[in-house]
Amino acid sequence: MFEVYTDGASTGDPGLAGAGIVIRWDGKTERFSIPLGEMDTHEAEFTAVIKALELCKERGAQTISLRSDSQTVVAAIEKEYIHKSVYKPLLQTILTLADEFPLFFVKWIPSKQNKADQEAKKAIRANH
Repeated sequence: MFEVYTDGASTGDPGLAGAGIVIRWDGKTERFSIPLGEMDTHEAEFTAVIKALELCKERGAQTISLRSDSQTVVAAIEKEYIHKSVYKPLLQTILTLADEFPLFFVKWIPSKQNKADQEAKKAIRANH
């Protein structure tokens, strides 16, 4: 099982943004800080999930347990719906990627438990 933590952060609405990802599997831990340029926090959160699923796919993952502190993202994935049209293409990409894994779980976690938080902050700084 791949245990995946994602976080997106932005300095404004929009502002410089970054994605943080931590992937644990087979006793390994990989950390990623991905600068995203200008976007709002929700866009960064959705994009972090997309990047994480792409990384898991590259690693041959079959079972994904995704954890995010974004209630918006977790609810959108669970309901397969988001009201704001700007986020719909991002959600659709996530759902398409998630379908490629035999087992995919998503869970909301409090920010303090999100191991990807520091990676997202590092990614913002890497935009400069």
